[in-house]
Amino acid sequence: MTEGGTLLASHAAPLRWLIGTELARYRTSARLSLSEASTRTGISKAKLNHLENGRQQQDPDDIAVLLKAYGAEQRDIDRLTSLTGRADDATWWAPWAAVVPDWLKTFVGLEGLAGSEFTFEPTIIPGLLQTQEYAAAITAKSPRVRGDHGERFVSFRMARTRRLTAADRPLALHAVVTEGALRLAVGDADLRRAQLEHLLELAKLPTVTLQVVRPEDGPHTALAGPFVLLDFESARPICYVELKDGAVYLQESDQVSTYRMVASDLQQVALGPEQSVALIEAMLAQ
Repeated sequence: MTEGGTLLASHAAPLRWLIGTELARYRTSARLSLSEASTRTGISKAKLNHLENGRQQQDPDDIAVLLKAYGAEQRDIDRLTSLTGRADDATWWAPWAAVVPDWLKTFVGLEGLAGSEFTFEPTIIPGLLQTQEYAAAITAKSPRVRGDHGERFVSFRMARTRRLTAADRPLALHAVVTEGALRLAVGDADLRRAQLEHLLELAKLPTVTLQVVRPEDGPHTALAGPFVLLDFESARPICYVELKDGAVYLQESDQVSTYRMVASDLQQVALGPEQSVALIEAMLAQ
């Protein structure tokens, strides 16, 4: 954990990582060091460290003992212990493990567990809303992806988008993009037209809300850049901020609340969903 409660993703199964960060947060709230928590619970300091960083399977009994020692309420104990049985479930991104960096594996794993997502993207079309051709053009320009991994990385991006149309538990997505992102010169005119048409089709889904923010709509509080808010049924929400060579995960309630206020501000400043669709249709007509 870095200063200010910022959490950096470790190389762990996403749900185990999520459980571990919650354990650490409860311990910190109880004002206990690892040594003090070990003395109080009889669980070794080394094991506590492994449980908190998510590098080993968390046992429900251990979780319950720890949370009781930290003064957690019974509903929170039940909530976290119910998650532990799913922590090592097979991950959908396993076929692409060789081409996806660890920090991104953590994000897509958490996204797969989330019930809803808010995303703001000022530069490009968000990944969940990209066509395969758009994704290929963006990937070809990315210094992060090796040339011989490009095709597999694009197929990984496309697999990620299936959450939007999944028959069981589709992801509820609210995306705010800038007009500049819609007009970014990615590929040729046909590719860009197909991408805009794809956005219009996705906007028809009952689980997808799309808004566009234009320069003339005025300033907003998301000027620091893109971010994602993930909400879960049985865990606390997380804010994800991507960096050049990694990612930062914010889970402290004050930090998440700040980004939620930014998301609310964006929704107020941006065009409404119907107006946003009309703008995209006008762009296609030009």
